[in-house]
Amino acid sequence: MKKRLLLLLLTIVPSALMAQQAKVCSPDQQLQVNVYCDEGRAEYEVVYQGVTVLERSQLGFCTNIGDFAGNLRLTDCHEQPVSKHYRMDRVKASDISYEANRLDVEFENADKLCMTVTFCVSDNNIAFRYTIPRPEKDNPKCMNILEEETSFKLPSKAASFLCPQINPMTGWERTKPSYEEDYKADQPLNVKSRYGQGYTFPCLFRLPTGAQTTDRKAADKTDRKAADMWILISETGVSSKYCASHLSDYSADKGYQIAFPMEGENNGVGSAFASISLPGETPWRTITVGETLKPIVETTIAYDVVEPLYEPSQTYKPGRYTWSWLIWQDKSINYDDQVKFIDLAAAMGLEFCLVDNFWDTQIGRERMAELSRYAQSKGVKLMLWYNSNGYSNDAPQGPRDCMNTAIAREREMKWLKSIGVVGIKVDFFGSDKQETMRLYEDILSDANRYGLQVVFHGCTIPRGWERMYPNYVSSEAALASENVYFTEQHAKAEGFELTMHPFSRNALGAFDWGGVIMNRYMSKDNRSRHPRYTTDVFELATGITNQTFVQCIAMQPNNLDELPPFELDFIRELPTTWDETRFIDGYPTKYVVLARRHGNQWYVAGLNGTDKAMTLTLNLPMLAGKTVSFYTDNARKEGEIVPSSVLKTLKVDKKGKAKVTLQPMGGMVMK
Repeated sequence: MKKRLLLLLLTIVPSALMAQQAKVCSPDQQLQVNVYCDEGRAEYEVVYQGVTVLERSQLGFCTNIGDFAGNLRLTDCHEQPVSKHYRMDRVKASDISYEANRLDVEFENADKLCMTVTFCVSDNNIAFRYTIPRPEKDNPKCMNILEEETSFKLPSKAASFLCPQINPMTGWERTKPSYEEDYKADQPLNVKSRYGQGYTFPCLFRLPTGAQTTDRKAADKTDRKAADMWILISETGVSSKYCASHLSDYSADKGYQIAFPMEGENNGVGSAFASISLPGETPWRTITVGETLKPIVETTIAYDVVEPLYEPSQTYKPGRYTWSWLIWQDKSINYDDQVKFIDLAAAMGLEFCLVDNFWDTQIGRERMAELSRYAQSKGVKLMLWYNSNGYSNDAPQGPRDCMNTAIAREREMKWLKSIGVVGIKVDFFGSDKQETMRLYEDILSDANRYGLQVVFHGCTIPRGWERMYPNYVSSEAALASENVYFTEQHAKAEGFELTMHPFSRNALGAFDWGGVIMNRYMSKDNRSRHPRYTTDVFELATGITNQTFVQCIAMQPNNLDELPPFELDFIRELPTTWDETRFIDGYPTKYVVLARRHGNQWYVAGLNGTDKAMTLTLNLPMLAGKTVSFYTDNARKEGEIVPSSVLKTLKVDKKGKAKVTLQPMGGMVMK
């Protein structure tokens, strides 16, 4: 039942500047949002367990029909409970209940134009958005939102874990932004972004709240748990009806502000602002808050406040795929080499094989149909790579111009279905403009008609898309596995990256990292070029810590004869759908331990991203008193780049405690 809130009118100032306030709390009363209208400005504040985690931050936006950021008056507000239960098969949990309190706060500007700010506050999560009714005056049917004033003002002592936004039409073949820049960990807020364009979503922050030092060197200690608050900021529900956004650089007066796409993105095609139909609404901005990292890792807020946009045309299947390109590169995209990777998938019981760029010229369409028939005879289905379009950048790979128009997609997808292909990987988007959001949506919607699942690369983060688009699988949207191949520098940084993403990138959307990499060296012969610096068990564990509905297993045919049988068996049995996810321990860019449940089977996976051994005592109540299979690393011997792996058993005590050691750049799995 709706409940009208009283507005607190502070009459100690003249009535024209009268301050007004409303508030809403989470069901557990730990998280509170205070909304103010003070001197004509709409602001909000976030308090968690009595600690202010976001100071007064601005609300509103500027449009072509009026200013919704200044000279505002709070006219009304309503609160009501929200309760939702839904099921999903492609995210970190399968059975999700959402309980929240919703506050609708209505504002009016000097021209009598109205907007409503809706806050949905659940335990540890906030989602808010703007709704704009159709104005009676002049009766406009649409509106351009030129700039948002929406900001996030963190206390100045907070530290950031952020990935910078890069300038458009830069980088290799003018493909940037591809949302693949290097994260910087535990940085002060006032450090300017590398390219001066702010930061890509999601954005993670640590707020010291106790006596503990804020010296970044303290982050090296693995016992840092108390006296920190964690805040993860992002957005969800972005479709063709709005542009995607990112955060600006930090300023002392406003904090971080919502930043729209840059004019030059998408080769200048499309507006850098958002256009909406009236009445209309914006996407949700999301804030997740916790006194530990548990709410950050386990949040489902990206899906809680959105709904499916269409029905699936069929039941889409999870699974794992082989991929020749990561190690064998472009020359492997030929018929004979792809047969080898299909045979590898069949030998390992993997469901799919991805054929990457240049298949249209190096294999050809007639032989691709033949290759698909061969794969199906082996119980394997193909996925094919595509360039997203022809005008947004200079990426030369083909097939090109097959996904950028409705006519081309219709022809291509009809052919894909006719030869038994079940998925596509579409690459090189490089923009957050509304025009690019439309292209994502059109590809997904058209692919659904033909029973095709879709993976995006060279792309922005998903924003609730697993729920909105039932044939969406995952996105890259990070510095992914190909960089381990390209440079030794990134091979050495793999631990840093893969202990960052569970707390940020992968916390809010499926992540196609691009491979459980099993070759010891980054070469076809597995003896030359630079090595992989992670252990085998580290790599096996990434199949669990990296969450996606269709997982890449970047094995090579030679690995069948090189890997221990227990590693091969682990890969054969690795699930890609999860019924439950629990955070166990970790610190971004240092280490992570997660537990995921598939049916009745728990998998506990840990990664050490540092160059020092790490001993942890884990709290595993789901395994209390059980003897589990324990995949771990031996201590490194002289001359070894990384240690060898071993499978043994481990007894978890009756209290659920287990003591484990993670070797440098090593891992562990219990099941």
